[in-house]
Amino acid sequence: MERHLSADAATADERAAVDAILSRPPSPWVGGERSPHALHAARRDESAVPPRDLLLPALRALQAEAGGVSRGAISYLAARMDLPPSDIYGVAAFYALLDVDAPPEAGASVKVHLCDDVVCQLAGAESLIAKLRDRYGAEGEPAGGVSWHRSPCLGQCDRGPAVLVQRAGTYAADIAIASATAEDVARAIADPTPAPTPPATVPQAGDASLVVLRRIGRVDPADLDSYRHAGGYESLRRALALGPESVIQWVTDSGLQGRGGAAFPTGVKWRAVASQAARTHYVVANADESEPGTFKDRVVMEEDPFAVVEALTIAGYATGAEQGFIYVRGEYPLAAARLRHAIARARQRGFLGSNVMGRGLSFDIDVRQGAGAYICGEETALFNSLEGRRGEPRNKPPFPTVHGLFGKPTAVNNIETLLNVLAILAVGPERFRAVGAEDAKGTRLFSLSGAVMRPGLYEAPFGTRLGAVIDMAGGLRPGRTLQAVLLGGAAGSFVGPEALDTPLAPAALRPIGATLGSGVVVVFDDTANLRHTVLRIARFFRDESCGQCVPCRVGTVRQEELVARLAAGTPRGSAADEIRLFHDIAQAMRDASICGLGQTAASAVDSAIRLGILGREGGPA
Repeated sequence: MERHLSADAATADERAAVDAILSRPPSPWVGGERSPHALHAARRDESAVPPRDLLLPALRALQAEAGGVSRGAISYLAARMDLPPSDIYGVAAFYALLDVDAPPEAGASVKVHLCDDVVCQLAGAESLIAKLRDRYGAEGEPAGGVSWHRSPCLGQCDRGPAVLVQRAGTYAADIAIASATAEDVARAIADPTPAPTPPATVPQAGDASLVVLRRIGRVDPADLDSYRHAGGYESLRRALALGPESVIQWVTDSGLQGRGGAAFPTGVKWRAVASQAARTHYVVANADESEPGTFKDRVVMEEDPFAVVEALTIAGYATGAEQGFIYVRGEYPLAAARLRHAIARARQRGFLGSNVMGRGLSFDIDVRQGAGAYICGEETALFNSLEGRRGEPRNKPPFPTVHGLFGKPTAVNNIETLLNVLAILAVGPERFRAVGAEDAKGTRLFSLSGAVMRPGLYEAPFGTRLGAVIDMAGGLRPGRTLQAVLLGGAAGSFVGPEALDTPLAPAALRPIGATLGSGVVVVFDDTANLRHTVLRIARFFRDESCGQCVPCRVGTVRQEELVARLAAGTPRGSAADEIRLFHDIAQAMRDASICGLGQTAASAVDSAIRLGILGREGGPA
């Protein structure tokens, strides 16, 4: 049966972009040309239908080629992949970096995404937006082949304001710019060979006493020999000598917990996957780091990519997996490029493939990029995205360790979590757990940004005081006083100056209603408009809710409306009435949302009310 979304046909360039991902179609039944002599008959070959998990890469290829995903291209993809066009359209429309609106005008092939989220607002995003509006016109309206759009956090919070330039066509490229000026943006639009991205901001670079960051500043991220000279692949060698069960036991004994926010014991997760009789097993590195204020995983992937490859290989060996995936957020082009290079070099040198290090281990890794969806950081939404579906979370149970990617047992770990495994195998579980707090072992990466002298990525043991971590970044700017700190990102909590002596560990943060989350520390001085910040957070969750479940889909909208009224000082009834209504909305989202997005969407707003940023119950707004 013919499947078309419209009467439009894909252009030759669009067909070529799809075929580069899916290979050329061998049959008229899967998008090939029909011979005039074949009339209406052809032999159907089911094996020629490409796997669905290639859908997102194909959609990204179309975006890069044509600056959008046209109706004709969707019809061609439907024929190639034997899927309903409506299904493909639904997937493409889910992602912010894919344009499924009317086909771009001739030459309208550049889209500029300007971050106006929490940290970039502090860094002057509105001033940059005004300059680009003067140069390129209104938001979303192509002018001279260029359109610009406001964007949520682009993960460059150490050096805002941040911009992502999507250039399509002959000189297709995704270019991340920070700290961006209007001249930088114009240069990225016009120059087919953009200037190299400056190195990440790691003030501690070169400090050999660090754990996760110890190689940054000391190794060339593009050179495997440089990585090996710094001790690279010694942890994998030790893992192969220990055996899978002993590796899992070491990880368990170390007390390592996930660094993505949930703090689940890593050894427990790995053992659960390894014990499953069902085959095949998978390991996935969750690098869809989209929490506003977070950039730690980007830095590690850009500056130490071979370590990510080695650590995921160890995870695969321990859990009995032969295939790993690294899911990188679409806004991290440099990280994706360096990981692909590292994987290719590791494969050439025998550290990946059918006989890893000559030990008979079969394991390989594929890098997949997202396309702009915060929700895909949730592990089951990530699975759906990898499988070529809308990135919507799944109900649990079943849990990923039993029924994960492609329905098989899967271990999903954050990038920072994986790199700690290298340290455990290097020094042993006893030495690893000797550092940190009673309830959280080892060190933690902190993404410090906002009103500090030296924004950047820092590493410190669990239990370090909040004030000490801020002091590592040089403290506040001269003459300024502390107003509040946002811990954990948009899904975290605001704390006041009285929290500076609080140890950064779960048990110590719990009494003040805070968590570490993904390691975000955004500092606000007395010049910041915190009401505007809280409103931006509420808008973020309204926009990023996938809409699958009612409590989150409706609750985030009602929350944003309520915060807007309080921020403007125009409550319905009294401020106390509004705050009571907020607590009802927040409780419904926490109790009934499918995933963590809805369950934590009210956390920052709740803490802002407790601090009096939006008024207190019974008090003035």
